[in-house]
Amino acid sequence: MAKRGLYANINARKKKGKFQACGRKSAKGSKRKYPKCVPRSKAKSMTAAQRKSAVKRKRAAGNPGGKPTNVRTIVKKKKPVARKRTTTRRRRRGTKKS
Repeated sequence: MAKRGLYANINARKKKGKFQACGRKSAKGSKRKYPKCVPRSKAKSMTAAQRKSAVKRKRAAGNPGGKPTNVRTIVKKKKPVARKRTTTRRRRRGTKKS
């Protein structure tokens, strides 16, 4: 398991742009919101929209019970389903309609 200092809370940035350390003291006594923690290198490589999306999904999942909730950090877009080609009636060559 990685050390606690190597993980960052992506929903809480410091004034100079750095990320806060992951975790919080306790859920009841803390004013901080539910943290979304990722490795610092991953946090730096994520765009602001990706961070916002990950935090939003984490908080929407909630925290039922005492166990932490895991959500995907970066969600891949679904590929569109390929449509079947509909067959159209073709005219025969050499015949003309009058």
